[in-house]
Amino acid sequence: MRLPSLRARIFIALIFLVMVASILIAGVTIVQYSEQSNTYHEQRLSRKENQLKKRLRYLLESTPLNTGEINIKAVFQPHLKETADVLNINFRLYSLSGDLLCSSQLMESTPSQTLSATILEQLQPNTGERLIDVSTTDGVTTRSSFSYIYDLDNQPLAIVNVPYFDDDSLSSMELKAFLIRLVQVYVVMLIIAIILAFFVSSYITRHLEAISSKLNQTKLSKTNTKIELNKASREISALVSAYNHMVDELEASAVKLAKSQREVAWREMAKQVAHEIKNPLTPMRLSIQHFEQQAAKDNAQWYEKVHEFSQSLIQQIDTMSAIASTFSQFATMPTGKSERINVKEVVGRALELYADAPISFESVADAYAHFDATQLVRIINNLINNAIQACEEVEQPQIRVLLTKDKKSIVLAVEDNGKGIPKDLQDRIFEPTFTTKTSGMGLGLSMVKSIVETYDGSVVFDSTPDALTRFELRFPSVD
Repeated sequence: MRLPSLRARIFIALIFLVMVASILIAGVTIVQYSEQSNTYHEQRLSRKENQLKKRLRYLLESTPLNTGEINIKAVFQPHLKETADVLNINFRLYSLSGDLLCSSQLMESTPSQTLSATILEQLQPNTGERLIDVSTTDGVTTRSSFSYIYDLDNQPLAIVNVPYFDDDSLSSMELKAFLIRLVQVYVVMLIIAIILAFFVSSYITRHLEAISSKLNQTKLSKTNTKIELNKASREISALVSAYNHMVDELEASAVKLAKSQREVAWREMAKQVAHEIKNPLTPMRLSIQHFEQQAAKDNAQWYEKVHEFSQSLIQQIDTMSAIASTFSQFATMPTGKSERINVKEVVGRALELYADAPISFESVADAYAHFDATQLVRIINNLINNAIQACEEVEQPQIRVLLTKDKKSIVLAVEDNGKGIPKDLQDRIFEPTFTTKTSGMGLGLSMVKSIVETYDGSVVFDSTPDALTRFELRFPSVD
């Protein structure tokens, strides 16, 4: 799976940060409102409960009597409605055993007649502790406060229950209004963040794209230019410095490599030239020795032997001259120039020299390329000569030259039905000095490959012995 670009990831990260921030703030706001509302209701219930206890204390102080169930009703029952109206509160009074004694008339539901054993167990007299029971029915939260009231001697007199219904309508409206304003603000912030993220990601990746472009153009075989960036960040500057240092090191390595390759190539050439020149010297030496022997015998066929001897020497000298010429051509190759040429015309003129050979030429319309016409003719001559030599023992030799073109490249192919190249030798076919012939230095195909690659092209081949051998050249085309 392909990962998104750095620019896209920076853009997504900034937008994601704004979205997460908005969600977190909205969540914190909702929690804060909920806690604030809960605290408000608890404090309000506590205030109402304290006011109620003060009122009940006042009634006890204004009407002295002994503790007892009947006396509690006698003291509080006449004042229940008045107390509930003044304090705007509903309440119930239970005996210490949990039985209902009396309740205000503003109760919205029938009060429980007895308190549960759990509530009685949790309540502890003379500690000031109170029990709050919270329940939710149909989305409405009810808080019930249970606590002791004491007589004038601070002895537990009864249990007072104050029910309280949470009214969150106002806070809900405020929360809704705040969230709407928050959404509006964050929509604006999101738009600003998108614009800012676009420019920030573009700014950050602009220099990286420049570095990437330079890296893609960096090659060992050519001169590479250094990167110069203005107002780059410290990290980008460090990366640029590393790249520029790499260019210096690469250039030095290229010089050393080229020098090493030249030295190796020339050593191999020297060995091969020495070997090739040595080959004709042996028959020349034998011919001279034979000539001396014949001359000593005063043979009647003296003049015929002289003629044969001369022809043999001439043939061997021609062989040595051809070796020297081939070596000279390879040593000075390539020295071509790049010019706009019509490949079809150049190939056609080169093939005119082989009018007697079984060659067919198939081509598309005019195809143009930046190439050296002389070097292209050199390539054609080499490939055609190889094809002709490969077909020497074939009864019906066929050599085809094909010129095609696609969107960006020109494809020049040479096919023959000769003896082909053995499978075990195909990996070495472009090596200098390698040849499958009994004569020659094996520099032809190496020269072809070097010339084509000089013009940003490539050479491939496919060979089936005694069937078909195809050499295909591909190099850039121009309009």
